[in-house]
Amino acid sequence: METRELTCINCPLGCQLTVTIDGANVNVTGNTCPRGAAYGKKEVTNPTRIVTSSVKIDKGTIDRVSVKTASDIPKGKIFDIMKEIHETKVTAPIHIGDVIIHDCAGTGVDVIASKNVEKAV
Repeated sequence: METRELTCINCPLGCQLTVTIDGANVNVTGNTCPRGAAYGKKEVTNPTRIVTSSVKIDKGTIDRVSVKTASDIPKGKIFDIMKEIHETKVTAPIHIGDVIIHDCAGTGVDVIASKNVEKAV
């Protein structure tokens, strides 16, 4: 049996979770809501993250546009996703929600713009 101590990140309460793993059984204690239990189970069995960064932009009113993954990705793919983001360059105009990279790093998750950037005049 394995025990892990985690801090829940689903809300500002930051509950201190104790997750006990016994084979296929995962038990979470310390949570004050069901989201904390779900987070604890997922964090020890299949941790995922949302990635935020920025991409270079040509002919825009600023040099970079903020981006994020459209949904959470496997934690182990963060460096692959960041490499692809770093190598990407787009041309203005860009609008919130535009797909910047489709199926980033083979995760099935798109990287989307999280800011509007107009074309420079």
